[in-house]
Amino acid sequence: MVTTANLNNTAQLSLPDPDSIARRTLDNGITVLSRDNFLSPSVVLTGYLRVGGVDDPPVQAGLAGFVADMLDHGTQNRTFDEISEAVESIGASLGVSGGLHIASFGMKCLAEDLDHVLEILADVIRNPVFPEKETEKVRGQLLTGLQERDNNTRSTANLTFLELAYPQGHPYGRSTDGYVETIDAIDREDLAAFHDGYYRPTGAIVAVAGAVDPEQAISKVEEVLGDWQPAGPRPPQEVPEIRFPDGESQLTETRREFREMRDKSQTDIVLGIPGISRKDPNYYSARTANTILGTFGIGGRLGDSVRDEQGMAYYISSRLSAHLGRGPWRVFTGVNPANVARAIDTILAEIHRIQDEAVSEEELDDAKSYMTGSLPLGLETNEGVASTLLDMELFELGLDYVQRYPDLINAITVEQVQQAAQRVFPRDAYALAIAGPPMREA
Repeated sequence: MVTTANLNNTAQLSLPDPDSIARRTLDNGITVLSRDNFLSPSVVLTGYLRVGGVDDPPVQAGLAGFVADMLDHGTQNRTFDEISEAVESIGASLGVSGGLHIASFGMKCLAEDLDHVLEILADVIRNPVFPEKETEKVRGQLLTGLQERDNNTRSTANLTFLELAYPQGHPYGRSTDGYVETIDAIDREDLAAFHDGYYRPTGAIVAVAGAVDPEQAISKVEEVLGDWQPAGPRPPQEVPEIRFPDGESQLTETRREFREMRDKSQTDIVLGIPGISRKDPNYYSARTANTILGTFGIGGRLGDSVRDEQGMAYYISSRLSAHLGRGPWRVFTGVNPANVARAIDTILAEIHRIQDEAVSEEELDDAKSYMTGSLPLGLETNEGVASTLLDMELFELGLDYVQRYPDLINAITVEQVQQAAQRVFPRDAYALAIAGPPMREA
């Protein structure tokens, strides 16, 4: 007889654990993790290379992302059209994208096509040639995207917030996508030089999930990437320290800026501070506090107050973006221009309330259920498994992380939630960015 308990036990046994995950670090520094899933005929491979926007020279913001976008546009062995035809003709997918600390790469195909698509992916990562015609085509796409971003109130408010929240010149305070003037000035030689100087196997992570034996998967990755030995070391990627002109590591004043966009009808607001890193010991408590404040349900307490009770917001949420370094903690909301001041006051009041008053046990239990339930749901697909394996390795969480995760969350107390809110969320010093039409009183 199949019972609920049996189903739960089966689900628990099916989750990635140290016995079902194969892990090996290759001689050139690439760590490969793999877990099989023969219930699906496909294989997903994803990976991280330790190169990103933090490596951009300030005058070339967006360079790392531009390079990542160009990698599948032609190699020493294949043209862009040949790459596209080889991948699409078998129903597979392949791509590379840039990030803050990493460049992400990935592919999905049927197990029978794994060797073929993996060889193409390795060629794309290792041997790009940055054809002039393709460079100009991608540049045009990037510039169009930047122009659209700069005409969007939400994107403008967020970018302004980052500039306010971090010290001048800090890479977290600039756009990883770059700016019109920086992307416009980057040439093919810049792209090739960045790839030659920064793309290295050392510290890279590859995760494979799907219809392939884990040890075979690692061997297949080694066949195409194990001999990757670029000439010379790359400059070290450091997690930049946050230090403001007054010597403090956190804001000690309110920084506020309004970007007027006269042709718009909605105002977007971003409020927050530099947060914590993923490895901070208070991460799980802070994430729980953020879940209660602005994530659970449809925007948590902020959604209940600002949107539902007062009807001021088109949307509202808060996010704790914990990176290898101290990513931002911020509240996002879009409001009628007449409601800007009231919305800000209410957001601050809700932040102060979670700092000054202990959350209820019921709220905490709901947040824990939401957080512990979301992880297994994300592991129902090969993509979710591969992504989780990558983060387990990147943040040194351990191969038993999935098994330990419920206990980590369920151990959090109301006192820890309040302490985390007091430590991580803004009180009297924060960055506030507003973008929209001229403001008016309600």
